[in-house]
Amino acid sequence: MSKKGNNALITFLAGAAVGAIIGILYAPDKGSNTREKLSFQLDKYKKLLEDYLNDLVTGKETPLTSEAKSQGDKVVSETRGKAERLLEDVDELLEQLRGGKKS
Repeated sequence: MSKKGNNALITFLAGAAVGAIIGILYAPDKGSNTREKLSFQLDKYKKLLEDYLNDLVTGKETPLTSEAKSQGDKVVSETRGKAERLLEDVDELLEQLRGGKKS
């Protein structure tokens, strides 16, 4: 999944959660029932977050971590290539300067 796809998914899930909470809070129900429903939903999301954090800590591959890892590898590879080209350019300039001084 692309970075935009991940951002869209996270944004959608956050919007859905906020919408569900607002819907529950404005529902025509007794306060105690609303608090119970809200507590249940929050416990469910808390459990999902705990599971996700445990997966991150233990190093378990998830779609988000594997995407982040591949993007990180891509950045490192591109940076390494640019650094090697820069070193080649510096070496070439040094040779030109040394050659100019000897003449």
